[in-house]
Order: sequence, then C-alpha cells, then structure tokens
Amino acid sequence: MRLMSCLGLLIFATSAQGQSLPLTDEEVTVLAREVDGERAMETLKGIVQHHRERGSRGYRSSAEWVASRARAYGLEGVEILQFPADGTIFYGTQRSRPAWDAARGELTEVGDGNNQLIASYASESMVLAQDSESAEVTAPLIDVGTGTTEADYAGKDARGKIVLVSAAPGAVQDMAIGKFGAVGIISYQQNQKTAWSGDNQDQVRWGHLQTFSQHPTFAFMVSTRTANTLKARLAAGEAIQLQASVEAGQHISPYEVVTATIQGADPRLKDEEVAYSCHLDHPKPGANDNASGCSTILEVARTLQKLIDDGSLARPARTLRFIWPPEIEGTLALLNGRPELARRITAVVHMDMVGGGPQTQAVFHVTRGPASLPSFVHDVAWSFAQWVNQQSYEFAATGTADFPMLAASGGKAPLRAEFARYSMGSDHDVYQDSSFGIPAVYLNDWPDRYIHTNLDSAANIDSTKLGRVAFIGAATGYALAGDPRLDAGAAKPLPVATSGPPGVGEGQHVFRRSPSPRGPMSAFGYNYFQDHAKRAGIAGPKLLDFVGERGSGPDYAYEVLNFTDGRRDVQQIANEVSAEFGLVPMALVLEYLRAAEEIGVVERVR
Repeated sequence: MRLMSCLGLLIFATSAQGQSLPLTDEEVTVLAREVDGERAMETLKGIVQHHRERGSRGYRSSAEWVASRARAYGLEGVEILQFPADGTIFYGTQRSRPAWDAARGELTEVGDGNNQLIASYASESMVLAQDSESAEVTAPLIDVGTGTTEADYAGKDARGKIVLVSAAPGAVQDMAIGKFGAVGIISYQQNQKTAWSGDNQDQVRWGHLQTFSQHPTFAFMVSTRTANTLKARLAAGEAIQLQASVEAGQHISPYEVVTATIQGADPRLKDEEVAYSCHLDHPKPGANDNASGCSTILEVARTLQKLIDDGSLARPARTLRFIWPPEIEGTLALLNGRPELARRITAVVHMDMVGGGPQTQAVFHVTRGPASLPSFVHDVAWSFAQWVNQQSYEFAATGTADFPMLAASGGKAPLRAEFARYSMGSDHDVYQDSSFGIPAVYLNDWPDRYIHTNLDSAANIDSTKLGRVAFIGAATGYALAGDPRLDAGAAKPLPVATSGPPGVGEGQHVFRRSPSPRGPMSAFGYNYFQDHAKRAGIAGPKLLDFVGERGSGPDYAYEVLNFTDGRRDVQQIANEVSAEFGLVPMALVLEYLRAAEEIGVVERVR
C-alpha cells in the first residue's frame, strides 16, 4: 500500500520485517538490494580529485564528471545549467559572486641563502585562502594575535608586513590590510568547535577572504604546529622574512548547476517534482563535505532508474529531480533564475555530509524542518532511517540480518541515525525559507572532526554508510513522489490581516514578507540584510546577536521572517520562535522587523 498522510499523521504498511514503512515489502526489498555504496564511493573518488571553488576549472571538471555518470545511468534531461555571476547580478537575496581560480601559491621563508618552503598550493590546495589575489611580495612577518580589533595592532607596525592571525582571513582583512596597511595574511584559524578540536596540530583548515572587500589581498592557511613555531620565534625576538608568490584571482564565470530527472508517469502529477539536492563545490578534497552527498544522490538516481527500467519498481507519479549546485548561492540562483522550477518542487531530500566513517566521529542525523514549515516529509525519512537502524544493528549484534546493506570496502557498524531538531547551515535553508516554502529533510553528519580541513579525504569515508543513506534517500523520495496528497506549490499566500485600529500596542503590529527578494537574508559569502541595512544607515538589530537556550541570532532571525505571514502579530511571532529556540524578548523581534521593513524585506499590514 502507498503512503497516506493528513496533517502529519502517517498510516504505513507494516512490513514483513516488523516495522511500519510507507512502501510495500517488495519496494523496500528491491531498493535495499540495489543500492551500492561502492558505486557511490567511485563517484566520490572522482569528485575529490578537484579543487571545486565556485566557477573554477576544478568545479567544472567535477560537474562534467557527475553529468557524465548521470547520462551513463540513463537519466533524462542531464544538463549543466549556467547562471551569470559578475558581482552585480542578484538572485533573490544572493549577490552573485565572480568565480575564483588559483594556478599557483607558495609561501617561503627567505634569508641567509637558506630558503624554506612553508606552504604550497601545488601540494596542498587548502593552504591558499579562497578569493586570494595574485601577488609577488617579500615582507617581514609579525604576530598580531587574533587580528580582528585595533587593540591587536597596538604598538605594532603592520604597514608593509605580513600578519600572523588566529582568526579567519576574511574577518581580519579590512582591519589588517585596509586600516593598518599589511600586505598579506597568514591564518591558523581553528576548525568548528567539537570535542576533538585542537587534538591534531597538523591539520590545515579551509580559509576564505571576503569576496567583496575593498582591500583585496592574499592569505595562506597553516597548521597550528607551524603557527606555534612561528609565534615562538617571533616572541624570542627573531626576525622572519617571508616571500609570497601567488597567481590567483576572481574572474567572470557563471554559476553552474548540474541537473537530471526521472520523469513521472501520472499525467496530473508529473509536472510536480520531488528534488534531491546537495552541494558540489568545496576545496579539495572535501570528501564528506560534500562529495559524499553528491555521490549519494547520484547513487539514488542510478538505483531508481535501474529498478524502473527493469520493471522492479513502477515509475513514480511525480518527476524526480537531482540537483548538484554550488552551496546555497547556486540553489538561490537556480530557484530565482528558474522560478518555474521552484514552483514545481513539492519536497526536497537534501544531503550534506552523509558518509563520515569511524575516524570522523560523525553521528548521522535525519533533521526536521523549522517549526514555521511543519511537514510529514521528515517523518517519512525517519521511518526509513529507523528501519536501517534496526537492520544494521541486528547485523552488527548477531552477524545476521535480512538487509545489512554492506559494501565490500565499508564497515559493519550499525548506522544509529538520530532524529534531530532543525538546524541551519546548508541548502535546505533556502528551500524552507518562507519565500519558497518547500519542505526539506536534511540528511547530515555532525560532528565531523575533519570538516573543512585537508584531512576530509576519501580514506575517512565509509562506503557502507553511503549505501545505507542512499537507501534512505531513495525510499523517501520514491514514497513522496507517489503520494497524491503532497501539495505542489507549498508556499501559498496566506490570508492577509485587515487593517487594525490606530494606536495598537507594539506587540500587535502585523507584517508580511514582501514578494521579493526571495531567499534567506544571510546567503553564502554575502549578507543581504547587513548590506542593505548598512546602506540605509540602520544599526544592526540586537536580535542578530541574541543567544537563546536552543538557538542563536541567525536562527531567530530566519524563523522570525518565516513566521511573518501577514496573520501573526509581533507578539505571536515572538511566542513561536521562543517555543522553538528559547525565550526571546518581543522588543527584539519588533526591532528586527522594523529594520526589515526599512530595507523592503517585509511590509506592514497594520
């Protein structure tokens, strides 16, 4: 029997394996037997060969690799869509960013005829920060600590020097280069905080400069061990002279989005689509983040196409679409540049980091959507994840299970997926923003001690896990594509409140989201809200810096806009986000919405 749903209530078929699932036993069986983690690993190993920065030669190579395999698997409509990106064109809330490429980057200590290479792009592409510009510089090195405040430079002459900083290059760029006249940056920025932070002194973290800074420069990323050695020498009074040789820079090149489909069969529903998304861009190697998601949705596509072709599965009612974009900005370009596509998508299965093996310490999550967009799609995915939990644990504990879904090169540990509350940070935020209102389930690993470092390699990926996640994704999308109750155009205009009496209390003000721009306020490499607020002379709303019990400023701001529907007043919105993330004062919500009104993001209803 097929999935039935009503306001989140699911009625599932009880499988022969003793668990309720929204597919028949036969459908579950053929999917579980066909998914292949080894094939996904093959795709992943091809992707990680390239330095996949937006618009770069390496990104194009990976896009062509994915597209070629999609064609070989028999998918329809395989193409690489292009969206112009020159720094001036906007796609909703995303200011398009010019492409960035690098050909060479070397950092060398020079002096006394004994030169020592410190960092080389040729051997480790991660060492050159994204958006670095070409340079041929020889200059002294000075240590300015964090490097983000004027106090860090007090009593130090940074002019004409290369500065050693612990903060991200982009966070110190305007201060170090623009205000104090430094000529370059070396950063030993640490990774996202986990229990394993600082354990490995030799890993190098991905860094990036500001795309739109008025003070272009170069930056190298070094390990903590290298930075500590340099710091100790400088503290002892030793002079260190460095030579930076960089050939890199921004250039005009489009965003490229790979897409392919499996066409639906129902004449009434085939123009509606269930989409699979990921993000293809990332510095090399970027295996779990996010070659894993990209290779896994391709394995989903291969599995479903093969089973449909050989008659093991019926063609679904709706069309299935597979999307490989640059993270967030590519999705915004796609949905704004192809609005007809945005209207057709009914639900999304998003994968970002889904293959972390035991070394990464990753925990796999099926992540729900925000409270502003309740949907049963998350429960569908979780039902399949629970089934994989059961099957994989049974095999690990006893050596026997009906569907262990093992890969020859992978592990045998149970999946142990967790059902997690909403968290931000990838393309699912774009789909679930109120301007699109498309429910998305987010499949993701966290923590991952190698994320955004040179150690995020194929060696730390588990092919068994790739296959199991491919099953969850394939089963989820296939079930949703066959459900006649999944509404197209999820983002329907809500009834607008009528004008209220003059002099209402502050908490009774009502706003609604403006028809444009479409997308979250903070996209990738560009913050629409902050940029437009600065232009309008508006001080930063306090909500953006607020920290609640279960969320921080960006969480609150995202959901405040999502709940701004022309019906709820400010107090009701404050109540909603307080229930989701922890108590927040209504005054902060009102201040944020008034600022959003001034920059045209929301309109006042009363």
